[in-house]
Amino acid sequence: MTVRSRFTPLFFLCFTILLCFTILGTIFSATALNAADAKDEKQLVRRSIPLEAKYLLIPIQNGAPSVAIDFQIDGEPVRQFDCELASTADDADFWSFLDLAPFGDKTATLVAAGASDDQLAAIRQADSIPGNQKFYREALRPQFHFSQKLGWNNDPNGMVYHDGKWHLYFQHNPYGWKWGNMHWGHAVSDDLVHWQQLPIAIYNKARGDYAFSGGAMVDEDNTAGWQTGDEPPIIASWTSTGRGECLAYSNDGGRTFTEYEGNPVVKHQGRDPKIIWHEGAGQWVMAVYDESKEEGKTIAFYSSPDLKQWTLQSKLAGYYECPEILELPVEGDEEITRWIVFAADGQYAIGSFDGKRFEPDHEGKHRLHHGNYYASQIFSNAPDGRKIQIGWARIGMPEMPFNQTFSFPHELSLRNTQDGLRMFAEPVQEIEKLYGRSEASAAGDLFPEKPISLPAKELMDVEATFRFDDAKSVGLDISGERIVYNITEEKLEGAPLAATDSEITIRVLVDRPMLEIIGSNGRVVITQPRKHPGQRGRVVAFAEGGEAELLELSVRQLDSIWQNR
Repeated sequence: MTVRSRFTPLFFLCFTILLCFTILGTIFSATALNAADAKDEKQLVRRSIPLEAKYLLIPIQNGAPSVAIDFQIDGEPVRQFDCELASTADDADFWSFLDLAPFGDKTATLVAAGASDDQLAAIRQADSIPGNQKFYREALRPQFHFSQKLGWNNDPNGMVYHDGKWHLYFQHNPYGWKWGNMHWGHAVSDDLVHWQQLPIAIYNKARGDYAFSGGAMVDEDNTAGWQTGDEPPIIASWTSTGRGECLAYSNDGGRTFTEYEGNPVVKHQGRDPKIIWHEGAGQWVMAVYDESKEEGKTIAFYSSPDLKQWTLQSKLAGYYECPEILELPVEGDEEITRWIVFAADGQYAIGSFDGKRFEPDHEGKHRLHHGNYYASQIFSNAPDGRKIQIGWARIGMPEMPFNQTFSFPHELSLRNTQDGLRMFAEPVQEIEKLYGRSEASAAGDLFPEKPISLPAKELMDVEATFRFDDAKSVGLDISGERIVYNITEEKLEGAPLAATDSEITIRVLVDRPMLEIIGSNGRVVITQPRKHPGQRGRVVAFAEGGEAELLELSVRQLDSIWQNR
């Protein structure tokens, strides 16, 4: 008590001095912050543009410093994106474009951070896109795999069949060659092989709030009450990175979407919702990637009667990103079905699913897809119960105005093998629409010094069946691209593949920048870039280390899906 009284005046003096310094520090900090804000404000560049054309054209220079651009209408940002803005129009590697149709004849304001007046002045309007005469004719442009006109793609999204159209939405950066600015791009097809790119379907909500992956389905019974016309609406589900799992509905055939005012419908630590209708349970099911410290990486299953209210039912451990769940008949028998679950890496499990919980039939996972293949999805609502799959083909396109592409559509089936039930994937039968007039076939004995060959085309569907004798390996050399089946190890290009009765079939879809290798009628599928893009030569069937028999070698020319553009 006496000691406390002795030091009280000194305590108050120190406290007062400290308080003064704190207040002064706060004042100086606020002054510095205001000065920094003023400096940043001065760095913003603005430009008003009366809208008079179809597109706003943005010159992109790969590797240039990133610039943040707001496209404003009536003072509000309606499009926000970052891009590697070229210093001048002459420096552009390609021109990105922003569709101005939704804004009529209003006056827009461009606000850019990190840009100069000259850079902003290089942005212009036009009714056509510079370089459009070269679209789909570029040296590395896939000729029968869909790719976007410009910019980046990754995951396929919202794949759905509706009113005679196959809709392929996809993760898309229209403002650059690299990943970023995630939107939902959009393409449609009447036949699964010829595609038309449409305007972007779902934009990012704001900078930092991007439209990540998800699915789409048709609400046939209008359970959500969003139908306005005679046709049931298409419902899109995606991850809004700033909000959670969101829904939007389209009553114009999937061309434009209206957001559900109650978004997000699920909020958690995760992404990539895929929604299906579970007939047995009579409810919608959302499979979505979920992560937590307690449970790690899982697929979470939610259920809903109306797409608006969702209930968590269960979680399945050991899966990461872009989940998919589907039901397949065994050997085509609709009375005997099993459920399949997989995620972005394509490894899958077979089991049962009651609309709440997935129960696998086996330990571990199986693998169908190998190579540069990721984040595949199945078309919802496909006719005749078909399960059609498209994946992201992770193949770079250097020095092109576009980057990455997609796999050719494959149809899935579930078949009995010596290892048990396995999923198979084969190119859809519609590929026959692309068969050209050129077709050649050959057969005969194969010796190490005596291969059998046929002339190669630029675009081909090649198929060869080998019967083994004492050869150590067999395979195909397609214009310098060697594809080898190791008989001793039972591996096709490193992918495990057991032969059947000492026979193996290898099918190869050959496009300018890529190969899709299908082993044993779809038992394995390998997606890989070509070492010699676009090169033409011969298709050579060979045997190494001994003899083999070539039962058949066929080469079918494929037409470009863009040739009549």
